This record gives sequence, C-alpha cells and structure tokens, in this order.
Amino acid sequence: MLQIEIKNCFIELGKFLSQFSLEKNEAKPNVKNNTLYFDEFVKLIELSQSHNGWFTPEQVYFSIHSWSEALKEENLNKWLSNYTFKENSNKNVGLILAGNIPLVGFHDFLSVLITGHNVLVKTSSNDQHLIQFLAQYLISIDERLKGKITFIEGKLEDFDAVIATGSNNTSRYFEYYFKSKPNIIRKNRNSVAVLNGNETSEDLENLGEDIFRYFGLGCRNVSKLFVPKGYDFKHFFESIFKYKDVIFYEKYANNYDYNKAVFLMSLYKLLDNEFLTLKEDTSYSSPISSVFYEFYDNIEDVKSRLEKESEQIQCIVSNNLIENSISFGQTQKPQLWDYADNIDTLNFLINL
Repeated sequence: MLQIEIKNCFIELGKFLSQFSLEKNEAKPNVKNNTLYFDEFVKLIELSQSHNGWFTPEQVYFSIHSWSEALKEENLNKWLSNYTFKENSNKNVGLILAGNIPLVGFHDFLSVLITGHNVLVKTSSNDQHLIQFLAQYLISIDERLKGKITFIEGKLEDFDAVIATGSNNTSRYFEYYFKSKPNIIRKNRNSVAVLNGNETSEDLENLGEDIFRYFGLGCRNVSKLFVPKGYDFKHFFESIFKYKDVIFYEKYANNYDYNKAVFLMSLYKLLDNEFLTLKEDTSYSSPISSVFYEFYDNIEDVKSRLEKESEQIQCIVSNNLIENSISFGQTQKPQLWDYADNIDTLNFLINL
C-alpha cells in the first residue's frame, strides 16, 4: 500500500472517532461504515469499565476525542512532512503495549503502519479491546490492511524490530530478550511541574488537569511539584477544587485512603484536601491520589537537576520557567510529533 492510502485510512478513522463524546454520540453523514461500526463502538465504550475499572466513560471519551483531533489531515501532513520515507518498507515490527490509560499504544501502532511496515501487536490485558476494534475499522476501510495488522496472543515471533513498553523491571527482560533486534524499550517515567508562585488560578486549575486526568495513571501525568522555598499551597488547593469529585470514584478513593494511611502510619507530614495528599519527597513517582513536592532556592538548580535526571522525566510543565516545558493543562494532549521518552519513533522505523 502507498503511504497516502494508509494515511487516508487513518483520516477516515479520525472522522469516525469524532462522532463520540461524553455529552452525546451522534452519527454523522458521510462517515464510512457507520452502519457496521457506530453502535458497536458505543457498546464497547460502555463496556470498557468492566474490562478495566480505571477506564471510566469520561476517560475513554477523552482519549477518543484526542485521537479524533490528532488524526485530522492537517495534523498528519504536518507530522509526516518532516521525514523522507523509503519505498517498499515491509518489515515486521512487534509492539508490546502498556495498558495504563485508554489507547496508550495507539501512536506506536499508527507509526508502524504509516511507515509502511507490518505491525505485530501484543496488547496488555488491561487495554486489549479498544485498539483491536479500531484496527478492524481500519481494515473495513481498506481490506489490504488485514495483511499488515496481526494481534499476537502468545509469544512474539518472526519480527524484525520491536517497540516494548513496560516497567523498569520488565524493561530488563525486554533488553535481554530483544537485544539482537533493533528496539525501543520504554521504562517508567514521570512528569513534573515547576512553579514560582506567580501562577494564576487558571494556571493551577489547568495543572489539576495534568494531575487528575486518567486518575494520574499516565507517564505524562504530573506526579511531582518543584516550588520555591516558603510556597503557600493554599492557592493551589483552592484552584484544583473543581476536581473534588474524583474522590467519589471507588478505585481512586480506595487508593487515597490506603496511601494516606500508609503515610500517616509512617509519621510523614502531609498536606491534604480530602481528595489529594501532598508529601515532601525527593522521588518523582508518587502513588495514585498523591503528589510529591520539593522546595527550591534557585531555579537554576532545578534546571540542572531535571537535565541530569532527564531519563526519569516524560514532561515538564511550567510558565516558560524551564526551556521546552509544556503549558499547564496540556500534558495529556500530545501532538503526533510529541514522542514518548523523546525518542523519534518515526525516524527509528524509517531506518530499519
């Protein structure tokens, strides 16, 4: 298949996804194969939480909307225009996907196909239904994709390269097992926000989006704050109050109660607003329902630290305090050219 043909399939998928929202699912005219797939997708969205308790309708619809925006023709063209593609690319690329947030591995799936390769997908048990449904929709647009997409249940075999996402522990296994093949191995990363005390209420409210979206389960969720010495968290807590309803979700509430109890039994000093705890800690990876923080004296020290420990960081959020940082509220709205771990996936695939 020509790249333009594959790209057009994803554009059609984007149009299909644009019909679904938390407020209303509404079939639009001229969307291909709606009679076969529209009602089935609504049912799958409704069932998603039974497949994974963290995949509430709100979170699934947010992911779907994000992908409907990303797959617009102008975004795909902008992304692809930065590369020179090879003809006759036809390697078998294995994907081992995570399952922490809905459709978390879809960018890798898109990248493999758009570069002309065949994709061998091993899904996480926590997120195996959504991506398989979207693959079936793509195949319905162009039957030739059926020969380029394979979902693997057992051992991954007969591959020329691999992209694997997992924990720091599983990455050691991946690095050993896939050492003879070209690979991208992704480990645990976390995202941080750097504040200086001049943030507006709107900034901090948007920071709440970076913290609470997907219940904080994504590597792009902010799990650590750097704040100036003497910072008063009152303004922060007031600004994120709109997210208070998160505590009414049982799985989140259970984590909040458990982690708070562990912290208190360990005699840690906590800041608490009854749905989020803040703990002073040098680590980046905070548990669900908690965010770590550190005080700083000099912003240059923070810059130096983040640069030195960049392999632990996925995103940095600030009001331009840190070079190439992301605006508040944008961590879970990446563009196609915002690569995980800052590894250019498309360049890796083009050069296989």
